[in-house]
Order: sequence, then structure tokens, then C-alpha cells
Amino acid sequence: MADDLLKFDFGFTAVDESELEAVQQITTKASSTEAEVKVLEDKLNNLYNAILPLLSNLKQNPEKEYILWPKRLEKIEAFEDHISEIIR
Repeated sequence: MADDLLKFDFGFTAVDESELEAVQQITTKASSTEAEVKVLEDKLNNLYNAILPLLSNLKQNPEKEYILWPKRLEKIEAFEDHISEIIR
């Protein structure tokens, strides 16, 4: 008889109201955290994609002791602004 009752699964379990509220709060927090992770992941990818070309260009011709870089100050400041925009 007990084995016959185990065969029937009606698709619900008995929980009290506090357990249900706790699960709902955790689910809500998890979904908001998931969205935050996505935003941070996008920022990190943008930051990586901004820095990689700079490093690649600096690695070219390693035997040269000096780098010819006209308008260096303006370009560096523009790059700093670009990085700041990504982080914000």
C-alpha cells in the first residue's frame, strides 16, 4: 500500500510561508545579481578590447629603443577619457 502511494507524484510539496518567502527573495536577488554580473562582464570586455591594441602597438619592433609617438599627450589623455567612460 505504501509503495502504491509513492508512485503518485502530484507535483507539489508542502512548505510553510516563511520558506516560500525565503526562496522568492533568493530568486529575486539571484536575478538582480545576474544582471549586475552581465554589466560588469561587458565593462571588462570593453576595457580589455581598449587596452589590447595599445599593448600590441607597443610590442611592435622591440629592438627599437625609442618610440616615435607624435601628439603623445593628447592621445594619452583621450585614452584615459575612453577608459574612464568604460568604467563608469
